[in-house]
Amino acid sequence: MKQLLQNLKTGQALIAEVPIPTPRAGTALIKTATSLVSAGTERMVVEFAEKSLVGKARSRPDLVKQVIDKARREGLLNTAQAAFNKLDEPMALGYSSAGTIIELGENMDGFHVGQRVACAGGGYASHAEYVTVPRNLLAPIPDNLDFESAAFATLGAIALHGFRLAEPNLGETVAVIGIGLLGLITMQIAAAAGCKVIGIDIDPARVELAESLAFSACVRSQAVDATQAFTANRGADVVLICADAESNDPVQLAGEIARDRAKIVATGAVGLEIPRKIYFAKELSFINSRSYGPGRYDSLYEEGGVDYPIGYVRWTEGRNLEAIVDLLASGKLQVENLITHRLPIAEATEAYEIITGKKEEPFIGVLLTYPETGNQASGTRIEFPAVNRPQSSVKLGVIGAGLFANATLLPAIKKTDIELVGIASAGGLKAQHSAKKFGFSYATSSADEIINDENVNTVTILTRHDQHTDLVVQALTAGKNVFVEKPLAVNSEQLLEVSEQLLKTDNGILTTGFNRRFAPLAQELAAFYADRVEPLYIHYRINAGYLPLNHWIHDPEIGGGRIVGEGCHFIDFVTFLVGESPIAVSTHALPDKGKYREDNVSMTFTFPDGSIGVVDYLANGDKSVPKERVEVFGGGKVATLNDYRSLEMIHDGKRKMIKNRLGQDKGWKDEMGALIEAVKTGKPPIPYEQLIGVTKASFAAVESLRSGEKVEIK
Repeated sequence: MKQLLQNLKTGQALIAEVPIPTPRAGTALIKTATSLVSAGTERMVVEFAEKSLVGKARSRPDLVKQVIDKARREGLLNTAQAAFNKLDEPMALGYSSAGTIIELGENMDGFHVGQRVACAGGGYASHAEYVTVPRNLLAPIPDNLDFESAAFATLGAIALHGFRLAEPNLGETVAVIGIGLLGLITMQIAAAAGCKVIGIDIDPARVELAESLAFSACVRSQAVDATQAFTANRGADVVLICADAESNDPVQLAGEIARDRAKIVATGAVGLEIPRKIYFAKELSFINSRSYGPGRYDSLYEEGGVDYPIGYVRWTEGRNLEAIVDLLASGKLQVENLITHRLPIAEATEAYEIITGKKEEPFIGVLLTYPETGNQASGTRIEFPAVNRPQSSVKLGVIGAGLFANATLLPAIKKTDIELVGIASAGGLKAQHSAKKFGFSYATSSADEIINDENVNTVTILTRHDQHTDLVVQALTAGKNVFVEKPLAVNSEQLLEVSEQLLKTDNGILTTGFNRRFAPLAQELAAFYADRVEPLYIHYRINAGYLPLNHWIHDPEIGGGRIVGEGCHFIDFVTFLVGESPIAVSTHALPDKGKYREDNVSMTFTFPDGSIGVVDYLANGDKSVPKERVEVFGGGKVATLNDYRSLEMIHDGKRKMIKNRLGQDKGWKDEMGALIEAVKTGKPPIPYEQLIGVTKASFAAVESLRSGEKVEIK
């Protein structure tokens, strides 16, 4: 299928062939009929992408600070690679469209194939022939409403949410600053609600357009006098800022035309410096509107399909979307005369020349249209031209093409002689990008295609944690070797599934992405204690950093929580040094106090030989401090591993220091080398007892924390 993409590094907008996405649970596959180009949001993205690196840095100093902090922690080389990988990822443009459901994922009661729907959401309702959209971001289209009008529903929901935040009453005066597409829709919504409306813009042509729609309007220079005349010298009861400007002028103007104690809502992207004098004198209320309404940026609502009870949240983003569809269908909101351009998806890049001013054409509503008959020939898979691919014992198929895959693991794999066969991602786009970048033979949106491909003998699973177990079992059942990122499972039931499948598996090995044990300095550390006859004391301190409570890692069903989802890395490392899995654990934690979620913990593991491993996993530290530090005592020796950059070993008063010349090395390349060797020999690179034992130990650590008691690990 065709999809419009933006390259943030080069600034190039392009039409790419991408696999048709596969609908996940809680989503529908939509064949797009029409999508709306946002002259505000999308223009800002395009203009940012077209800036030089210096220009990007100047416009986003917050991101520069993040890069600097990361460089201090992980080194300049790793940071530069991660930053350029992020910039190199194509961005799917668009967030407002309409089309027809052609396939449903699980848990989509209330929708049916063939149903016409309005679609919302960045990353979902993209400019593409096919999209997958979650249930709460879909609104059914009645028979009397055409696709072109319905494609405006998301932008309408943005306008409606801003209007609701102002809480205007019947008969009040609403002033709209900025009467582009968003402003003109806002004016119609205000009029439909029984308000008197006046519009203000710097462009006389847009003022004329508003007046042609029977609205009062004026240019910026006349705004104060015109508003006073319109309101009988009282000032506007509500001011809605729909302008798109870097300057603070719209906020200043809003204060000047507002009445005493009026409400001002910024829906557009404008400067947000509040001029104290006028806002103080009039005791004005200012609200910055957040997109389409409650539920926006809440992953449980948008991705998980969990709706808010209507008795507590009357107007969610989904219900705002439905309300706009109703207004369009009733004729109270009219957008047909706002459409100035219609372009087929094959010519979509021209739309960005129009909205960025490269083509000097007046515009308001710019629509992209799509062929009525779908391009099913490309299906869920696209092939790439043959390149000089190595012939290897490992013929790899990858499931999952997110940031970790592209920034970390795939670059490490590329440095080996592993043969790259195919890569899958549910949306198709990320797989297409990764396949092209790293040299896979094909990209697909179907995990089944990777697992059932006879040319693939090894499957790498890089999806979210909750999908690991099911894909591991499927791949092992198909006779494949399996490399799965940590964790192996997020609960005991899943771990039992894997264990039972391993008992049935005659061919194919399984390993988990515990890369740290393969790091060069980790191997040096293990060799330092190879001749030990005494138990070890190991202290592993992790300055993990804070994660917001709504992050998917915290979700026990999706991410498993930080102890299971991330802490398993460090449990494995102490297991690797001891050489056996732990037999008991005692966990203690700092109080969460509403800010944390079981991620400031100290876990003490005991081992069969009497060794003790203490893992302190902390989210409350300063990111500028190196993330990981390991200290090991035993047999008259002391070793300190500092963030996989340096290793200090002391014995008999003699001190040896080893440093990684190129900075941090956490072992990803060597981990892939171990996988190659395992496929050749049939011997797992990590003993199964340790894979299973470490995962059990992570569950036991959580149990100990919650019970307040020491837990034996059977």
